[in-house]
Amino acid sequence: MEADYVIVGAGSAGCAMAYRLAEAGKSVLVVEHGGTDAGPFIQMPGALSYPMNMRRYDWGYRTEPEPHLNGRRLACPRGKVIGGSSSINGMVYVRGHALDYDHWRDQGCDGWGYADVLPYFKRMECWHDGGHGGDASWRGTDGPLHVTRGAMANPLTRAFVEAGVQAGYPRTEDYNGEQQEGFGPFEMTVWKGRRWSAANAYLRPALRRPNCDLARGLVTRVVIEEGRARGVEVLRGGRHEVVRARAEVILAASAINSPKLLMLSGVGPAAHLAEHGIAVVADRPGVGRNLQDHLEIYVQMAARQPVSLYRYWNLWGKAWVGLQWLLARRGPGASNQFESCGFIRSRAGVAYPDIQFHFLPIAVRYDGRAAAEGHGFQAHVGPMRSDSRGSVTLRSADPAADPVIRFNYMSEESDWVDFRRCIRLTREIFAQPAFAPFVRHEIQPGAAVQSDDALDDFIRAHAESAYHPCGTCRMGRADDAMAVVDPEGRVIGVEALRVADSSLFPRITNGNLNAPSIMVGEKIADHVLGRSLPPENAVPWVHPDWARAQR
Repeated sequence: MEADYVIVGAGSAGCAMAYRLAEAGKSVLVVEHGGTDAGPFIQMPGALSYPMNMRRYDWGYRTEPEPHLNGRRLACPRGKVIGGSSSINGMVYVRGHALDYDHWRDQGCDGWGYADVLPYFKRMECWHDGGHGGDASWRGTDGPLHVTRGAMANPLTRAFVEAGVQAGYPRTEDYNGEQQEGFGPFEMTVWKGRRWSAANAYLRPALRRPNCDLARGLVTRVVIEEGRARGVEVLRGGRHEVVRARAEVILAASAINSPKLLMLSGVGPAAHLAEHGIAVVADRPGVGRNLQDHLEIYVQMAARQPVSLYRYWNLWGKAWVGLQWLLARRGPGASNQFESCGFIRSRAGVAYPDIQFHFLPIAVRYDGRAAAEGHGFQAHVGPMRSDSRGSVTLRSADPAADPVIRFNYMSEESDWVDFRRCIRLTREIFAQPAFAPFVRHEIQPGAAVQSDDALDDFIRAHAESAYHPCGTCRMGRADDAMAVVDPEGRVIGVEALRVADSSLFPRITNGNLNAPSIMVGEKIADHVLGRSLPPENAVPWVHPDWARAQR
């Protein structure tokens, strides 16, 4: 098997790249280890807690014991399925803040400022405002990726936005448009009641072209000859075979698997590769470093009225939700239930939001376990720009072995300060008049947990990943010793090899990572094709008194 371009990974960025390269007439072969995304567990938005906890769809990675979180090993789900993590995620759509990308540009990623990436966000979107407002001039309306808003029919969902405004924060009609800061409706990659993953948006249309194919198999290494990537070695049906790339190999295998594959192929820190008997092709010490994530806790409240989604949290309720979805793609199963949100600044002097809220009208964990209190609601909250950094390294030279994942969560004192502030600001929002008819009491952390020490103990015991790993093949200038790829995604020191996924983020973006990951696939595809969209110099809203006011 061979093609002009061999893409490793049918995930968020890989699917977008396949679509754009095939559209341009290039022959494309996508190699994916995972299987089909068919079936209600993936396609029903309301069933989101199932696929990310099923080994059939997930690589099942866990961190090493985290020293600052009581030695806990946290889950690190990554999609092992067509669509990658866009097929098992929470479907939340957040571009990130404009100033995130200006920071990328200023750190050596020329051509990645907000003016440069905005046209790609527009190109990929088919935006539906759902009657909630927003300025269409900031959005795309004819792209492959449907972006919608929930009905916000649950009174708790509406109360969260009102409480944020009552607490003194602005209301935003579209946090993905001109103004991220504030409270407003959440957006999701759902269309007509169905998960609109990268597979549905990009890969299936691409595969309908004669010049794009999909192959199943485990990629074990990139075949590099005389400093040039020639293809990939794939384990299929117990046999190793080489898939040849006439032009380039593109790794889009995730922030966990892309650095792993580079290291297995001889690209990475020379001393670490030598430990595992791997011949060094390019000594790039930044491979696997700079690992970042969003950590969060759930502030959970017991509800005074039976208005939460807990009414469906039983056998008959789930059956009813499933039946409505199967017959008409309607009802609670047609939404991810993340329908309102907030982005705020933690303190005066922070130029743009560094705290994100996901509101959910039920007290439940990502693994599907509901709070014993019954009816309730919760906000997922955590700092957006932690100073902590971790790493992905090899456990062995065996491609089937899981990598060693160390996020090093909460390793900086600033993380503790920021997290305590997150909890206290959340409590203040839940104490607003909009929630007075609904609040019974605080489930967790619990009213008795007030001091810094008590909050720190709670964070150590209960903080969870938001499942946003990135940064492990950092993009930067070619003369940056810790950069792995240049601003066109080309691996420094190897010809005809690129990376296109969240691993190339220099710093994590504000919010969920699916949208920026797809944008990376769109933009790197244009770099491959030697073209680019003209920049748009739109000016985002920044709080006029941010230096002196927190809200």
